[in-house]
Amino acid sequence: MKSGFSIGHARGVDAASALDAALNELGELDDSHNLGFVYVTDPLAADLEVLITRLRRETPVTHWVGTVGLGVCATGVEYYHEPAVCLLAGAFMPDSFRVFESLDTGLEHFSGQHEAWCQAHHPFFGVVHADPRNPNLQSQLVKLSDKLGSGFLVGGLACASERYAHVADVVEEGGLSGVLFEHTVAVTTRLSQGCSPLGTRHQITAAEHNLIFEIDGRPALDVFKEDIGEEIARDLNKAAGYIFVGLPIEGTDTGDYLVRNLVGIDLERGIIAIGETVQTGQPLIICRRDEQSAVQDLERMLDELLANTKTPVRGGLYTSCIGRGISLFGPGSKELELIERRLGPVPLVGFYANGEVYFNRLYGYTGVLTLFS
Repeated sequence: MKSGFSIGHARGVDAASALDAALNELGELDDSHNLGFVYVTDPLAADLEVLITRLRRETPVTHWVGTVGLGVCATGVEYYHEPAVCLLAGAFMPDSFRVFESLDTGLEHFSGQHEAWCQAHHPFFGVVHADPRNPNLQSQLVKLSDKLGSGFLVGGLACASERYAHVADVVEEGGLSGVLFEHTVAVTTRLSQGCSPLGTRHQITAAEHNLIFEIDGRPALDVFKEDIGEEIARDLNKAAGYIFVGLPIEGTDTGDYLVRNLVGIDLERGIIAIGETVQTGQPLIICRRDEQSAVQDLERMLDELLANTKTPVRGGLYTSCIGRGISLFGPGSKELELIERRLGPVPLVGFYANGEVYFNRLYGYTGVLTLFS
């Protein structure tokens, strides 16, 4: 019988064979294993209900949370475009966590179901998964965090070709679900950016919706070209997938910024358009995405995590952007191998997301690593 945190992960020709192999690696658990995390690749999205039923029947774990990704990962390995299952069975003190199903817009249902537990256990941390089509997602993240007294949330958005399913004891589409942990659960989390700034910090001086007309009182495109350099400025097609806009988060001491896609350029009027609504007076940076920058920041994040984790790590979760992984680091599970080299053989599972959650905000092109001690 195993105690502590245990993982099982495997590929297969279908849902049944992948789960069989993952359960075989997970091994025989004991009754201390009371919360599981499950991540499956897109080819298994339609089989989630069957998989969850089997997990409840064939393990002592009664509570499961997770989602679907175009890629999933475990300690030192990534799986893409094939049936694969990653499982983490965790051992927590009884009643130290609370699974919640999809939130309604105003959190009235959440309050009715979980208010008494929250008042008794003072949760401060949660792992969440969501449907990217949820129009209320950002406001729900803020409301849930506020409900926990500025509680910290991590997780990500389902990433699939058709079925954006997420699991919180039941399988759902739409909404936001997850699990909350009381204050006695030892957890450490950090975020790694996949981009690095170019040039200096600027200020948006004229904007409307997602259109940026002026930066620092000058045509936005002029400032943009100066930051990206002459070579790319001569052929702006080279900026696609390489150059992004970063929106610094005010009031933080970590230098965090939200990375947003460049979605259009008006050469005649000198306007740039990004994948986010912006306002006049908002700070802005131009940044680039490349493997070297991503590796350096991932190593920085791991150093910070290890420095702030005083007790042995029992298990972990990793949510990375679908734009990272094989797309950024190349083939061969390089991202997860780098993490394993620094952390050692920590039981770790996760997925490649359609957006990453950190605190109460939705990020892109980031990796969010969470360790339970």
